[in-house]
Amino acid sequence: MTQVFIAYGTTEGHTATISEFVADVLRGRGHGVTVADVNEMDAVPDEYGAIIVGDSVHVGKHDKSVIDFAARNLGALGSHPSAFLSVSLGVVGDEQEARKYVREFEAASGWHPEHVSLVAGALLYTQYSFVKRQLMRTIAASKAGVLSTDTSVDHIYTDWDQLRRFAEDFADQLASTPARPNPA
Repeated sequence: MTQVFIAYGTTEGHTATISEFVADVLRGRGHGVTVADVNEMDAVPDEYGAIIVGDSVHVGKHDKSVIDFAARNLGALGSHPSAFLSVSLGVVGDEQEARKYVREFEAASGWHPEHVSLVAGALLYTQYSFVKRQLMRTIAASKAGVLSTDTSVDHIYTDWDQLRRFAEDFADQLASTPARPNPA
């Protein structure tokens, strides 16, 4: 069993939900898991043998606090099995756009994760302010029918089966990988 630390950044809460889902899958595979918002901590605690970082894209960029968290924790991220969950609507209809976001995250943070999962996000229209709801509707309309413009309900695009497979694969990797020493 490996102790896994999942750090995430979220705006409307969907990346937190995704992080908890991954944690539940890992726990089901016998791993201990702690999930925490990057805004509540500076560093990955020493007792963890694997790390997953989750972040969502807003206005074409990953959250600066998550980029900074990854940059501050390069030693831990490089010396433990690690993965990055990049949550964006770019996955829906244009995976190249989503991959571009990951490259930009890597360049800004200096971290090049062993594993990356591109996770489709959500349009949480009912949680947005009036202005943001209209902006997101305009962006959705520009995707030529790929994203819903119905602002009366939220639209979750996350492929939970794909996310489960990612978490199961990561758990399997942990089970078959010898523990790496912690950098002191």
